[in-house]
Amino acid sequence: MEEKQALVVGASGGVGRALAAELENRSYHVRRLSRQDDGLDITNEEDVCEKLGRLDTKFDLVIVATGILSRSSGPEKSIKALSADEMAMLFAVNAIGPALVLKHAKQLFRRDKRVVFAALSARVGSIGDNALGGWYSYRASKAALNQLLRTASIELKRTHKQLICTALHPGTVATEFTRNYPNHDAVPPAQAAYNLIDVIEQLSPEDSGHFFDWAGKEVPW
Repeated sequence: MEEKQALVVGASGGVGRALAAELENRSYHVRRLSRQDDGLDITNEEDVCEKLGRLDTKFDLVIVATGILSRSSGPEKSIKALSADEMAMLFAVNAIGPALVLKHAKQLFRRDKRVVFAALSARVGSIGDNALGGWYSYRASKAALNQLLRTASIELKRTHKQLICTALHPGTVATEFTRNYPNHDAVPPAQAAYNLIDVIEQLSPEDSGHFFDWAGKEVPW
């Protein structure tokens, strides 16, 4: 049987590292890319193009596990705390970056068999599920990511009939990313990775363009 090929972008982070390890546990050959290990800046299109252009593998799975919650004092609790610079940074990392990866990874997708492109989103990016408010920049950047993936899924289905383009909510994962926001429901990265790969392996082309949580339940836009 031919070995499955996976690319994990953001593989030096807590969730990304665990995803790469879990995929290897399931007999995938995994290629890792990250800022820490490869100098990849997903907000810089020239850099994304150059680093993805070095790859000549046709992948069965591409996962973007990058993300930023805040770069200053934490997510905004009120609109008074909005900062244009903060919002621009979160949009660059959380929405534009994954979209650039998708743009330049398209050439690495197989056309003759099932392929999954998945990016880590967040339930708080759901407009329909928002009952608490706050976290303006993070929520909006993840909502933008969801729209980008939904839109790309429509276009790419015309040329890649078996492509599944999806947003995934991993739940709260106990990493440096969430260290300042303790949650009793947080799971270790290894458990989150196991859950997410289980969901990915159950998806079909009919699921392309949808948003799922770690348990495989669809999240409203």
